[in-house]
Amino acid sequence: MKRLKSLFILLLLSTLMASAQQITGVIVDEATGDSIPLASIRYKGHGKSYVSDNGGRFTIDKHDGWYATFSAVGYHDLKLLIGTNSPNHMRITLKPDTKSLSGVTVKSKRKRYKRKENPAVALMRRVIAAKKRTDIENHDFFQYAKYQKLTLAVNDISPKELERKGTKKTNWMVNQVEACPYNNKLIMPVMVDETISRQIYRKDPHSEKTIIVGQHMDGVNKFIQTGEVMGTVMKDVFSNVNIYDDQIRLLQARFTSPIGKDAIQFYRYYIVDTVKVERDSCFHLQFLPNNQQDFGFSGELWIVKDSTLHVKRCHLTLPSKSGVNFVEGMQIQQAYTKLDNGEWVLTQDDMVAELSLLSVLTKAIVIRNTRMTDYLFDPIQDKYFKGKQKEIYQPDAKIRDRMFWQQVRMVPLTRSEARMPQFLRDIENSRNFKYALFALKVAIENFVETGSQQAPSKFDIGPINTMITSNFVDGTRTRLSGQTTANLNRHWFLKGYYAHGWGSRKNYYNADLTYSFNAKQYLPHEYPKRTLTLSSSHDVCSPSDKFLITDKDNVFTSLKWTKVKEMMFYNRQQLAFEYEWYGGLKAMAKLKTEENEACGDLKFIPLSANGVAPAEPWKIRTTEASVMLRYAPGETVVNTKQNRVSVNREAPVFTISHTMGVKGVLGGDYNYNFTEATIYKRFWMNSWGDLNVDLRGGIQWNKVPFPLLIMPAANLSYLAQYGTFNLINNMEFLNDRYASIDVWWNMNGKILNRIPFIKKLKWREYIGVKCLWGNLTEKNNPYSACNIGNTQLMQFPDGANLMDKNKPYVEIVAGVSNIFKVLSVQYVRRLNYLDLPTAHKQGVRFKLMFKF
Repeated sequence: MKRLKSLFILLLLSTLMASAQQITGVIVDEATGDSIPLASIRYKGHGKSYVSDNGGRFTIDKHDGWYATFSAVGYHDLKLLIGTNSPNHMRITLKPDTKSLSGVTVKSKRKRYKRKENPAVALMRRVIAAKKRTDIENHDFFQYAKYQKLTLAVNDISPKELERKGTKKTNWMVNQVEACPYNNKLIMPVMVDETISRQIYRKDPHSEKTIIVGQHMDGVNKFIQTGEVMGTVMKDVFSNVNIYDDQIRLLQARFTSPIGKDAIQFYRYYIVDTVKVERDSCFHLQFLPNNQQDFGFSGELWIVKDSTLHVKRCHLTLPSKSGVNFVEGMQIQQAYTKLDNGEWVLTQDDMVAELSLLSVLTKAIVIRNTRMTDYLFDPIQDKYFKGKQKEIYQPDAKIRDRMFWQQVRMVPLTRSEARMPQFLRDIENSRNFKYALFALKVAIENFVETGSQQAPSKFDIGPINTMITSNFVDGTRTRLSGQTTANLNRHWFLKGYYAHGWGSRKNYYNADLTYSFNAKQYLPHEYPKRTLTLSSSHDVCSPSDKFLITDKDNVFTSLKWTKVKEMMFYNRQQLAFEYEWYGGLKAMAKLKTEENEACGDLKFIPLSANGVAPAEPWKIRTTEASVMLRYAPGETVVNTKQNRVSVNREAPVFTISHTMGVKGVLGGDYNYNFTEATIYKRFWMNSWGDLNVDLRGGIQWNKVPFPLLIMPAANLSYLAQYGTFNLINNMEFLNDRYASIDVWWNMNGKILNRIPFIKKLKWREYIGVKCLWGNLTEKNNPYSACNIGNTQLMQFPDGANLMDKNKPYVEIVAGVSNIFKVLSVQYVRRLNYLDLPTAHKQGVRFKLMFKF
């Protein structure tokens, strides 16, 4: 018995002595008092390192006479001497570095970097090879709960700004300012978006769904009718990061993952130490791109030191010299947790990005906090995977009350985020706010609302940029446009314009009456579009106007590199049905009757007239039915007041259409059939940017006059436009068979970023080639002997030519984008058909483009 007591006392003393040889504590921010996760503690020179947990808590061995260095990304190091008088529990405070988001810099004391026989590279090869074994998608099913909070705030507010005389009068603004724990700066949150969802996955047949349980958005975007665009774009730009993907989609670009299949060639790796992260022994590595101006990360990885070689923690930043636009600094911190079944899963994903669009504008900061919990691997019923819709909203997802959010919120709201409703009320009561808001709305939406916050607009005036323009026939032209909104009726919509040509003294109009089968929030083109539209219009246009992606009388597209004299009046009535399914499939059917009359320098002269123009203007009338299918899986769109914009171009886009003209119905003069198909696809080329391919082809099957033949997609504006030819003139080639390819390669500065001095400008190069194959068969050739005196065909207009079916038209493009971060300038050159009198050999085109 005495021996047992002695053994017990000995064990107790050993335990007390062991605890006395350890130091525990917490590492916090000196300015805010907030804990600092994943901070490092090292006994430099002794080969011992430790890492604090997510709450900043740490436990280290106590070694008298050794120096412990406490460090964290974004903070100044703190060096302490450990002695006999050192307490067993410490509260370590680190001073923030003002350049906290500027990126991790690996200062190499090493020799020239080599991959061969490099232990860090050998380790990373094993980590990359182990991905397939540890991929959570190896399971037949899994699901988890996901909470995300996205905050947009004005960044880097100086105390002097708050003390200004004008600012002091706006206490509501001062009350919204708070300290940001991520960069130790004063910020003013202006928008917060919270989403709680359930993510479900099925391996075979493969399907992934997001069930939105709750969604709440509050902030200044509420003052703009298309404010949802801000939230949608922010989520797409600052998307979730999965380092287990080979390519990480972020900032609407692709970054090579530090554990991707191409990472070894893209990054340099350095083993720092072996450390304990919570209870797991981990390899601690640092990495950075070979060229820090490439689109890649620098940062740190903690790899579990076992057979899984799974990532335990990661810290990603953008190198300070990165070629990414508008981002002054970014950091991403992720944490993985081991479940009871042995699986490693992502449980924490936090991102902070400091932005500056232009030096003259206020800076911004975006903070995204994401938490994943409640992982399950049980079978999921098939009913949850039905349909193509990737996001499924529960019926009351957008009307959850405060109690609900208090229960499910995994990241607390800050003081200013919590008082966002009061902040919005204060803004509304501000005397000068309505004038600033009016100007902002007009600039963003291109429309003027006729309502107010209390009585939302039922009718919007616009587009503003079409009010004054010009063309060859009308000279100066004015237009007044408008459209009703869902605040008047959620199913019925009216849209139209009245225009006047001051030189031609002609009046024009357009009127669209649309019925939406599904109720809309504001406008009928909101996704999914399921509408029936009856329209009537009388106006003037050039034949090439149909290739414009915007209004033909947009003031900017009216600036032409050549004078467009061939025009025609049209009188059109149309009934169109459009239906979209979730998943990217769209069907459209149209019935149209249209009368065209040549004007300007364009003439409609039938071959039977033997070259003599008719005394009365010759008109043609067509009646046609058309169908079109479009499939764009994975496409994300946002709705503006004018149209719909694709947020990403990740997925391929397929279209096929057929148009059939019917003679004798509603005055139609011709029978004809026209079939067309297109394919668009973007290919990501790792650090070499993206390659875009646009293929098109079509056939006019019947004998028709030249207005019904196939004319090239000519862009006569100085503004560059994808899918069109820069140096083909209006109706320069007329065909009844065609195929075209448009290829452009955005290299993201891969070459320019390696040229001294120029690389400081952060310009980005791109090249492209556009080819057109065309053929006019004998039946539609007005110069063929078999068609002399034909009553159906017409003389080709001046400047129209025949293509050699064995000789494609080719033009090349070489451009530089990111000039002043917004301007793209490209040189275009035509390579053949230079002997034609209509040929323009070269030119310069421009484009405004905001791209990260």
